[in-house]
Amino acid sequence: MFSKVVIILGGNKGDREDLLEKAILELAKAGKFIGKSSIYETEAWGGVANGAFLNQVVQLETNLNPEQFLELIQKIEFNLGRKRDEHWGDRTMDIDILYFDQRVISNSLLQIPHPFIAQRRFVLVPLVEVLPKFMHPILGKNHLKLLEECKDETKVLIYKPS
Repeated sequence: MFSKVVIILGGNKGDREDLLEKAILELAKAGKFIGKSSIYETEAWGGVANGAFLNQVVQLETNLNPEQFLELIQKIEFNLGRKRDEHWGDRTMDIDILYFDQRVISNSLLQIPHPFIAQRRFVLVPLVEVLPKFMHPILGKNHLKLLEECKDETKVLIYKPS
């Protein structure tokens, strides 16, 4: 039984482009990609991190359950140099599960859908690119509507490598 998982990857430390590529290669071992957004360069969100992030939303089919998938992405983050020193701080790689099918999961390990989707422009812009009409299972609105209502003013631009 395959599940559709939507995740966002990003980081602002090290070779951001290379780290995104390496994370994608590792994720490919866990399933089949069925959608990928462009890569976006985004202002840091949350007032802690310094420097622009590269972010990308991907959708894949996997036969892992949510807990197994979380374990996998935490291992990928660790292998790519992630240190959990400061909440919302600078990092080499951050991978968040946004959706796992249409499931709603709330426990000590997982909050799915991700609780901050509607407040983060850097999440909504790439979500609109790949899944504009996907309905948020709790808010009952699609990504187009959520982006329209989003009060976050941070810059989210398509990444152009130099």
